[in-house]
Amino acid sequence: MTHGTDGIDSITYGTFGNGGARSAEPEPQYSLKMFGEVVKTFRKRSRLTQEQFAPLVGYSPETVASIEQGRRLPPPDFAERADSVLDAFGVILAAAKHLTRRKGLASWFRQWAELELTALSLYTYECRLIPGLLQTAAYARTLFTDQLPPLADEQIEAQLAARLERQQLLRSRPNTAFTFILEEHLFLRDLGGEEVTRELIDHILALSELRNVDIQIMPLVRHHHAGLHGPMQLLETQDHQWFGYLEGQEHGQFVSDPKVLSALQMRCASMRSQALSLDDSKGLMRRMRGAR
Repeated sequence: MTHGTDGIDSITYGTFGNGGARSAEPEPQYSLKMFGEVVKTFRKRSRLTQEQFAPLVGYSPETVASIEQGRRLPPPDFAERADSVLDAFGVILAAAKHLTRRKGLASWFRQWAELELTALSLYTYECRLIPGLLQTAAYARTLFTDQLPPLADEQIEAQLAARLERQQLLRSRPNTAFTFILEEHLFLRDLGGEEVTRELIDHILALSELRNVDIQIMPLVRHHHAGLHGPMQLLETQDHQWFGYLEGQEHGQFVSDPKVLSALQMRCASMRSQALSLDDSKGLMRRMRGAR
């Protein structure tokens, strides 16, 4: 589980779909594809097939194929071995230095994270836990500390740093409209204890005062609810394209299928009418804060 709807890297690879279809590896990134092309060019220059080249660098042909296609980061020693085997004059080693990976973010979440950086609007509905963009450091640390399998201290710190960095979006993108619909029970759980919850509510109330941030609470008792399919995120790009992101325990699914997006948009619009108004949501949070 990624704990926070922002794809923090708790596993090496998850499933990542495009319009509902899933694959075992993340979508290609530009720097990965460029590195793969460099390796492939020198391999072909040496007149080696992937099957011949793979044992020379100590990896399977499948791994070599994934690297050359730009679908996975090379293992730490791959570039050095490949450069030596292919007599690449240090070019492969140099190319490896330009590989980009946002530390702490799961591979299958990075495409969404890149789109967030320039989005016009972002809609989030969450029923499991407070979304990553709204978490305090104490709340996030509780999630990482409780994670199973357990994380090492350095993993916790790297993931916490990635989460706090991503939260800067709320203030660094004042022209991006952020809308959150949160279930009331997320606050009633007291995750991390009363003090953590008190700080969390204060933090979210402060964020709700930003002009570009709308936060609505879905009350505990609601006879009609359009969000029973689970959490979701919707995003509008600068050129007015829409995408969605759905997250499960061990995978994330990127959605671009217009039919699926239409259904998600209808559900989101319905939930916004079913949730408390902005002012009533603030009032409820203040009452929950006062009860602690």
